[in-house]
Amino acid sequence: MPNSISIICLATLVICCFSLLLNSHSLFAHAKEADRLSLLAMKSQLQDTLGVTSVTCGHRRQRVTGLDLRHQSVGGVLSPFVGNLNFLRSINLPNNSFRGKIPHEVGNLFRLQNLTLTNNYFLGKILTDLSHCSNLMKFEASNNKLEGEIPVKISNLLMLQILNIAENHLKGQLPASIGNLSALQEIDVRGNRLGGRIPSTISHVRNLISFNVAYNQFSGMIPPIYNISSLQYIFIHTNRFHGSVPLDNGVNLPNLRYFSISGNNLTGSLQDSLSNATNLQGLEINRNLFSGKVSINFSRLQNLSRLNLGENNLGTGTTNDLDFITLLTNCTKLEVLDLHSNRFGGVLPFSLANLSTTMTEIAIGSNQISDTIPDVIANLVNLNALGVESNQLAGTIPLAIGELKSIQILFLNENFLRGTIPSSLGNLTLLTQLILEVNNLQGKIPPSNGNCQNLILLTTRKNKLSGIVPRQLLRIITLSVLLDLSDNLLSGHFPTKVGNLKNLVSLDISSNMFSGEIPTTLGGCTSLEYLGMQDNSFTISIPSTLSSLKSITELDLSRNNLSGHIPQYLENLSFLLFLNMSYNHFEGKVPIEC
Repeated sequence: MPNSISIICLATLVICCFSLLLNSHSLFAHAKEADRLSLLAMKSQLQDTLGVTSVTCGHRRQRVTGLDLRHQSVGGVLSPFVGNLNFLRSINLPNNSFRGKIPHEVGNLFRLQNLTLTNNYFLGKILTDLSHCSNLMKFEASNNKLEGEIPVKISNLLMLQILNIAENHLKGQLPASIGNLSALQEIDVRGNRLGGRIPSTISHVRNLISFNVAYNQFSGMIPPIYNISSLQYIFIHTNRFHGSVPLDNGVNLPNLRYFSISGNNLTGSLQDSLSNATNLQGLEINRNLFSGKVSINFSRLQNLSRLNLGENNLGTGTTNDLDFITLLTNCTKLEVLDLHSNRFGGVLPFSLANLSTTMTEIAIGSNQISDTIPDVIANLVNLNALGVESNQLAGTIPLAIGELKSIQILFLNENFLRGTIPSSLGNLTLLTQLILEVNNLQGKIPPSNGNCQNLILLTTRKNKLSGIVPRQLLRIITLSVLLDLSDNLLSGHFPTKVGNLKNLVSLDISSNMFSGEIPTTLGGCTSLEYLGMQDNSFTISIPSTLSSLKSITELDLSRNNLSGHIPQYLENLSFLLFLNMSYNHFEGKVPIEC
């Protein structure tokens, strides 16, 4: 077994007296002369190294067998002298700042078993000479700037178990010769520019555990990987695959844990055979063209934690479309359920409340779901995101929704919800996004909403809300993305507390019944880029404080009862692209630059 000798703060020792590297206490004391000379040639890189740097030497021959410079902020070009360390079995250089090409001398290291170059700035092509490293078991070079094609001669690496060249600039195809790598357990080429069809020879890699070709431009049918029973992870999302999923895919993949095929052009129905993959933890088939009823027996998938069927054509728009949710109640580890943008009809089943208390996200928006939001949804106490937008839901917002104390995102918009906004929403103190727009909500905005002190976005647009805007609402200083109260029946003076919203980017209070002066405190909203106050009854003149809105790009004050002169300072708002002040009672000239 090799021994490892490590030195803390090597850079300090090297800079003070590099000769220490040659004495009996040095990093290289156990390395023979030939290896010491090669390491000396690499000293300029070692001099910049901080932390723990390791050189491993074998006991018997006292030759260098390992270089470990992980997380050391080492930069520069990897020295070609590394190729002289011909007893090297491991080069471990992840998370540094190496640049330039991988020296072809690495191909001389026929004993090399591990070459890890992850998270650097290596460029150029993958070495054809690497095929001489016949004992290589692990090649990881993800997150670099490698380009060109994957060399056909990679098939010479018959001992290779891990191939990870993700997040580079590689193009061309996955070579058919990869089928010769019978020892391969992991293939990760995600995030490149690879295309064409996955070669059928991939089915020969019988020990494969993880197959990741996501975020490329591969096309054709789903690759023939369904007979590789050892597979646990399949990631082929965000490509151009088409066709259907083989009917027996779950039967032949008993060890499958994660199956991600989203973002392709796959068609057909979802088959019950997937329920045979009883170890499945994640199923992501979103952003495809699947259709019909969901026939998977989810009750057998008790390890399932993430189910994403969104953005397909699933469902028939009929009563029983969501019956499969009842089967999901046996999935006691389920955290995410995403069904949005399909054709599911019927009602939200009461079994929704029996889903695991581990649930954190439910997205059922953009379907054809009707009836009401059941009170029992409050049983999902750990829910942090709920989206039922763009459906046909009626009735009132249940008071019990205020019991979802962990919720951060709540989308109820574009339904037929009526009644008032429940004051219990004020209990949702972690809420960051609340969207209630395009419903039939009436009554006043509850002052208790001001308790939601983490809101960054709130919109109640296109309802029938009336009364004044509670000043408590304008004390939510976290509001930054959007506050939209437009198209309601709100009235009275707009509160001066609006000046608290110094980080707000977009404010729309148009098409209401506000009156009185435009609050001078609006000038304190210095981050505003959009301000819509049109279709109200504001009077008097435009306050001079609006000259502080240096970021404003759109300003609409039309259809009010404003008078006086149009302010000269408007021409100094250098980012202003759209200005509408029509249908008021202004006099004088419009500033030339406006």
